[in-house]
Amino acid sequence: MTAERLDGVATAAAIKRELAERIAELKRQGTTPGIATVLVGADRASQLYVSMKHRQSLELGMNSIQRELPHDATQADVLKLLDELNCDPTCHGYIVQLPLPAHLDTHEILERIDPAKDADGLHPVNLGRLVLNVNEPIDSPLPCTPRGVIDLLTRNGIDLAGKHVVVVGRGVTIGRSIGLLLTRRQVNATVTLTHTGTVDLAAHLRKADIIVAAAGAKHMIRADHVKPGAVVIDVGVTREVDPDSGTFKTYGDVEPAVAEVATALSPNPGGVGPMTVALLLTNVVEAAERATRLTQPIVTL
Repeated sequence: MTAERLDGVATAAAIKRELAERIAELKRQGTTPGIATVLVGADRASQLYVSMKHRQSLELGMNSIQRELPHDATQADVLKLLDELNCDPTCHGYIVQLPLPAHLDTHEILERIDPAKDADGLHPVNLGRLVLNVNEPIDSPLPCTPRGVIDLLTRNGIDLAGKHVVVVGRGVTIGRSIGLLLTRRQVNATVTLTHTGTVDLAAHLRKADIIVAAAGAKHMIRADHVKPGAVVIDVGVTREVDPDSGTFKTYGDVEPAVAEVATALSPNPGGVGPMTVALLLTNVVEAAERATRLTQPIVTL
């Protein structure tokens, strides 16, 4: 058996084609969806990541707003900038690029984001709404990476209803939030959350129909951990210096031999990463659509 490759690049491209049509319709109604990024300092990796997001948003016809502050910006400087974006009608969603400089209070800064403009979908208010809402449609931003995982599966014909999903990793970005989406009645999966401290992790993994590996531990998921025919999504990232080239090389949580056991595999890199960006842009477009509905005049006959 050789696993089908779940191509996040191709699936993300399909999502962005759909977004382009929605953006064009919003523009016909007089609204250009605006995405903003806040970058504090001059970290090279963060600069590259932010520039990539803006390049993709501009390609779709969105309004791209880049706001930067020096590394020694104070807490008050950052909060003032967020307040400006919260009040800016041309900005429908934004992110604060992490990590922030050590002297800043990251939690206070992230909580200052207007929940309606939370492009990452990780504001405590939006996570709380997700906890409370199991059955009804959700009209608030959703966590990008977990939503990207689910979209990658469903758009590739993998039904999640009734499936046993084992998640490895307990971070807020993926591990602690993806179960909230997977167990909604609309998706209807059963979730086991595990982590690096779980006793006999392999035993849990062998029972899984679907594994979501998000621990950030290089090749911790081995072929003998995977039930034949299972689906495996590799989300975790480890970067190490290649001794031959001297450059950084990226590894996932899943060893390559898993492809000989699984029925479908999302690799890393090339899998969920592009989906995260596509769903980030989706959150902003959806915020613009909600704002447009709220500002449309009421027609009386």
